[in-house]
Amino acid sequence: MRWNDILFTLYYLHFGRISLTHLHFFFHGIVKGHRPTAMGITKAAIANSSAGFGMMMIADEPLTLKPHRSSKLVGRAQGIYASASQSEFDFLMVLSLTFMEGKYNGSSLSVLGRNPILSGEREMPIVGGTVVFKFGRGYVKAKTYEYDNKTLNVVVEYNVCVLHH
Repeated sequence: MRWNDILFTLYYLHFGRISLTHLHFFFHGIVKGHRPTAMGITKAAIANSSAGFGMMMIADEPLTLKPHRSSKLVGRAQGIYASASQSEFDFLMVLSLTFMEGKYNGSSLSVLGRNPILSGEREMPIVGGTVVFKFGRGYVKAKTYEYDNKTLNVVVEYNVCVLHH
């Protein structure tokens, strides 16, 4: 980031024209079991011999306040993720994080980026937003909280930092 970009951002943060919001919630990817929230929509023949390359999933996954699935629902992660690497188990994530609670009700954030899911903490960019998060830009830090190797179900902790008007 250039120095004048930093000054511009600080100026608008100081005078209230741009807001900085931090959000924390848990993403639940249920692949197997009662009421799956993610399912495969295509799988290339090569997917079995590589790091899943060519596999694509569609998702409508709950976002909760705490890591337990029975915790308060604050939103949904809806979109597509695809294995786009021939050598690593990475996903290309295209998600709309839509919120259903409090002052963010009806607002959404658009996430588009690489998610190296086997890494400890990973970062994905926020490329836009709606309603409260208009002109949103920022990042999502994701960290696997719980993973079941048998069912492939996952709980991921999300820390979101977003600048918006």
